Amino acid sequence: MPLAKLFTDHPTAVGETYLEHFGVASRYAGRLFAAGFCALMHAFFPFLFEKTASNAIKAMYANMTKRGATQPLVSQAPSQTAAVDWGWL
Repeated sequence: MPLAKLFTDHPTAVGETYLEHFGVASRYAGRLFAAGFCALMHAFFPFLFEKTASNAIKAMYANMTKRGATQPLVSQAPSQTAAVDWGWL
């Protein structure tokens, strides 16, 4: 597979050039870092940023599905959700 194709296949699949995709992905990364910081501060100070990280994630997900970059998730009943694996802690 040619090297250039590695950099253009995915951006083309979501209707973007490499540079457009770079910009969009970089903005998402910045928003994720900010949301992660807010979540970390919330862990130490529960009265701060109570819904900031979850609202940011919801907004990014809504934007991604609107752009067609991902398919909407299928909602699961609470009894069908997988348990969280905290083994990495």
